Amino acid sequence: MKKILLTYTILIKLVTGQAFEGMTLFSPTQGGGGGGTFYTYLVDNEMNEINTWTHPRGAASMPYLMPDSTLFYPYRVPNPSMNAGGTGGGIAKYSWGGELLWQYEIANETYQHHHDIEPLENGNVLVIVWERKTANEAYAAGRQTIDNSLNQMWAEAVLELQPVGLDDANIVWEWHIWDHLIQDVDPDLPDYGVISDYPERQDINYGSAGSNGGPGGANGDWKHFNAIAYNADLEQIALSSRHHNEIYIIDHSTSSEEASGHTGGNSGMGGDYLYRWGNPQAYGRGNSSNQVLDSQHGVNWIPNGYPGEGNLIIFNNNYTDYSAVYEIETPIGENGTYIINFDEPYGPNQPVWLHTGNFHTQMQGGAFRLPNGNTLITDCDDATMFEVTYDHQVVWTHQFGNSQSFIARAQKYEIDYLNSSFPEYITGDVNFDELIDLMDMLLVSDMVSGEGYQPTPPADYNSDGEVDLSDVILILQSILDF
Repeated sequence: MKKILLTYTILIKLVTGQAFEGMTLFSPTQGGGGGGTFYTYLVDNEMNEINTWTHPRGAASMPYLMPDSTLFYPYRVPNPSMNAGGTGGGIAKYSWGGELLWQYEIANETYQHHHDIEPLENGNVLVIVWERKTANEAYAAGRQTIDNSLNQMWAEAVLELQPVGLDDANIVWEWHIWDHLIQDVDPDLPDYGVISDYPERQDINYGSAGSNGGPGGANGDWKHFNAIAYNADLEQIALSSRHHNEIYIIDHSTSSEEASGHTGGNSGMGGDYLYRWGNPQAYGRGNSSNQVLDSQHGVNWIPNGYPGEGNLIIFNNNYTDYSAVYEIETPIGENGTYIINFDEPYGPNQPVWLHTGNFHTQMQGGAFRLPNGNTLITDCDDATMFEVTYDHQVVWTHQFGNSQSFIARAQKYEIDYLNSSFPEYITGDVNFDELIDLMDMLLVSDMVSGEGYQPTPPADYNSDGEVDLSDVILILQSILDF
């Protein structure tokens, strides 16, 4: 009787609970993310470990789990060539079992990887890098002041890496912000024009070019990109700039040559900004009262089939006394271009959804929409992950470690995210928690009904090559016999 009551209690909890049943991936770290032993965890909603990876260096941002069970992990190198908040320098790829499959570092005189990466379906990886420019190069492009004792200005670039062997890579696509500037101070210098007439370009004189303070001392960090996301359907890349309080979208359907100019690609705009949002004073079409974002980290598209599909989710670090998560509907038009009216900023005026409350982080942080309409949010400074419904009810939360820990961003994957090439599993253990229990039975029931997850190999409990009602009955019987 006790077993039946326990099963009934769990069933009621699962049926009435609103948290999305998935696998949460995160990489906690401390301080500057230096050397030591660091971990990436994949856990279920009860924080049971599904898998764990170990690393010799701290995370630069968030890890990424691929459908074939491999893991991409951006990390901080021992000797970065440019040092400021979010410094990384290395990307590692691991097998499910923790074997290092590939590792590549970008920390040289020209480039320094920092913050985020974005693995692509073709096996390549998009990375954000600082691109060092001397004061003389900046002045020649129309910059008026350099704000650091290094006499440098760190521009931004995006590189697409094709892994080669164990420790090499080819750059197969690249985009440089230095190719898309506008300045209004000297008609004898390149890219002269009226700033507000060119919202698709970057005003080279907007914002400070670094500082003499910060975690790494003097730096030339101009825009501080901190997040990158890719939309395969649109062939577009989204970027976030903390220092300029804006998010951007650029065209990835271009060749590298087209990305260096102003024509080409699906949009016909080359590598110019297709869209920007958050701070229209940065392109002369507003003032401080029109600024919506403040030091934001994290931007990504809501996937197809999810509530709000095609919209953008943004983690805004400073919203009144708290942080906030925005969902915005972009004014996308034909050919992947975005609508903007003459002399007006890009819309929308306000988010279609906003969640705020008793959470705040000054560094990093992020949010991802889940298939059931909930949103997973990470408060980095407090190493806290929590899930909220669309009507702002907190339905799941976990704080990791002590006051010295932080988590850049966590992401939750569907239970059946890992495809049939998953290398090892226990038959019947559908959620990979090394237990065969009521949760597995319910997941298999969803697979059989055709209204939930797609069938996966562990769901075939009787190994007859099909996932059907007999598997549900046998799993239930094994639970009752336990």
